Amino acid sequence: MDFQSDRISLDDSLEAVNDWFYDQGWTDGLPIIPPTQERVEKMLAWTDRAPQDVLGPIPPKYGTATLEKLAVNAVMAGCVPEYFPVIIAAIEALLEGPFNLYGVQSTTHPCAPLLILNGPIAAEIGVNSRYNALGQGWRPNATIGRAVRLVLLNVGGGTPGMLDRSTQGQPSKYSYCIAENEEENPWGPLHVERGFAAETSTVTVCGAEGPHNINDHISSAAPGILTTIASTMAGMGSNNAYAFGEPILALGPEHADILARDGISKDDIRAYVFEHARVPREQWEAGGMIGMGFTPDDAFPDDDAIPLIRKPERLMVLVVGGPGRHSCWMPTFGAMTRSVTRQIALKDGRSATSIQEFRHA
Repeated sequence: MDFQSDRISLDDSLEAVNDWFYDQGWTDGLPIIPPTQERVEKMLAWTDRAPQDVLGPIPPKYGTATLEKLAVNAVMAGCVPEYFPVIIAAIEALLEGPFNLYGVQSTTHPCAPLLILNGPIAAEIGVNSRYNALGQGWRPNATIGRAVRLVLLNVGGGTPGMLDRSTQGQPSKYSYCIAENEEENPWGPLHVERGFAAETSTVTVCGAEGPHNINDHISSAAPGILTTIASTMAGMGSNNAYAFGEPILALGPEHADILARDGISKDDIRAYVFEHARVPREQWEAGGMIGMGFTPDDAFPDDDAIPLIRKPERLMVLVVGGPGRHSCWMPTFGAMTRSVTRQIALKDGRSATSIQEFRHA
């Protein structure tokens, strides 16, 4: 079957191209770079695979994702060609069953795919992991995340108000891509924790809400910071309060340094959040999503307060950002999605001969 993209002739005008693409519903609302054949071929030059290689159907419309279609959308997003291996690995991770891309794409919940890069490629292509890593200002972060969104829109049919039914949405549905601050992580990075070598480049995808700030400028020891973290996360408004899943705790390096200095490990943080980031049962049963079928019948029936995670190990702990005593947490779509980590395969076999994957059970 021929999955080659159609060729379109338009006036050689940036305005004309953008107006036409916008009218077709092929943009995220922002201007795009015209995906000329020359630009698309330059993008495809960064993979050893053929342009018509099929990654799979992208839900909810189930359009067929080929490498050529990914390259078209990467060009539109403003990516430079060396970003392309990251986009390929991210889309492959999103298509893994545990991620549940259909649910993430079509839900009323304001979740979006968060990409977390680890390993050498993050520094090689300049993905920001420090100051304002979750904000504006870095082309790799902005355009890689945007390319994934455009693929989900143009191939997957995730058009707002049609197959994307998010009630309010969130800004990270434009772009949501960071690197972990491995240099200032006192415990070791995410991909090593998940079984990859430190020198391996990976991308982890998570179905997450936007970041919620955790502000503690006063605490100079672990007990105070842990208390602030748990009290910030404890609430009945997130899916995690009823469907559990894998909430994400992204510690700023100053908070991480204080915790590590006081002998606190990642597992200690997870155990503390499990025990203390809880919603009192009376409050939990008063609203939220009680009775909607998301909470397992055997979930803490004898406990006076309900945790945000079914098990301590379900909390993902990262180090992200620059100086300043801020951290954040990202609620997720709950048990309806699972994070997936994949190795990034670089052209000419510069990473490994085969892509490994990690499915978080």
